[in-house]
Amino acid sequence: MDLRYGMNPHQHARVSAGGDHVRVVHGAASMINYLDALNAWQLVAEASRATGKAAAASFKHVSPAGAVLAGDLDETMRDSWGLGDSSVGLITAAYVRARDADPRSSYRDMIAVSEPVDLELAELLASAVSDGIIAPGYAPGIVAALGRKKGGRFVVFEIDPAFQPPKPEVRTVFGVSFVQGRDICRSPKICCMWLSATPSAATRRSMHCSAW
Repeated sequence: MDLRYGMNPHQHARVSAGGDHVRVVHGAASMINYLDALNAWQLVAEASRATGKAAAASFKHVSPAGAVLAGDLDETMRDSWGLGDSSVGLITAAYVRARDADPRSSYRDMIAVSEPVDLELAELLASAVSDGIIAPGYAPGIVAALGRKKGGRFVVFEIDPAFQPPKPEVRTVFGVSFVQGRDICRSPKICCMWLSATPSAATRRSMHCSAW
């Protein structure tokens, strides 16, 4: 399947194998859109499975600008998004917190959420400068609403949340091919604690973590 372009606009790219578990339901995706979406989805899916909470991520250039679990919104977050004192759903709260981690780096981000997108989140995203979103589903009418962003160029991915990739990962860099086992989160507590709070020095020592 041909893509809109590769990592950069002057590069041609295509999906050469796999991909049945993820669909572009609106827009024309580039290779960088795919890489941001798939990497962001892995992050929120693992975080959600490990904690049982809704998770969201803001990805840009294959790196997370913010990745957070649903939680309370502070006054600054509410003011920035015009939320006032109103009640906010879990998936919307998760994305607001993720975007607030580094708003400048999140400009024109790829959004990933662990839960289906509802009307509340779609309305919030109407004012966000983003390139696309990946989610396990969308409420009726939401794909069409999101598709109006960016003059119709907003990319909407839908992914099968039950999909598990093969354990071996293959990558080719400058003519050299590598195969390794997929990095699976073996300790949910360690892998996901950073998403909700920065642990104390004592906790880091007990978890044998040298950096946070």
